[in-house]
Amino acid sequence: MYGGRLVTLGVFGSVGRGTPNPFSDVDVLLVAEDLPRGRLARVDEFVREDEAMSDALEAASREGYHTFLSPVIKFPEEVHRGSLLFLDMLEDLVILYDRDGFFESHLARFKERLDELGARRIRRGNFWYRDLKPDYTPGEVIEL
Repeated sequence: MYGGRLVTLGVFGSVGRGTPNPFSDVDVLLVAEDLPRGRLARVDEFVREDEAMSDALEAASREGYHTFLSPVIKFPEEVHRGSLLFLDMLEDLVILYDRDGFFESHLARFKERLDELGARRIRRGNFWYRDLKPDYTPGEVIEL
C-alpha cells in the first residue's frame, strides 16, 4: 500500500482500543509522501486499496462483522500542523508501521504539550471529551 511513500500506518478508534463491535468501522491512519492534492483525490486513491481488501471484508461480513475502512490520509507536513483528531489517537492508536518513529514522536510531543496545559480526558458514560486547559481564562489564546 502506497509503496515506498508510506510514512505511518495505524488503526485507531474502537479497533485500536480493542472494543470493536460487529458494526464498527476500522479507522485507518495513513501518512504518506507524494499524495494527490485534495481530500477527494486522496480518497479515490485509497478506494483502489480498499478494493484490494474487498475479499477480506466480505469474509468478515459472512462471519457477522459488517465493517468498512474509514481512512484519515495526511501528508507529513499536515501532521506537523496538527489536528484535533490526534486527540483520539493519543490512547487509541495502534501503530502498524512508522518509518523512523515519525508519528510516535509527533504524538509524544503533542501529549507533552497537553500535559503542560493540564489537559484532562473526561468520561461521560460511553463518551469522553477533553478539557484542554482547566484554568482557561476568557480571551486567552491556547496553542497546541
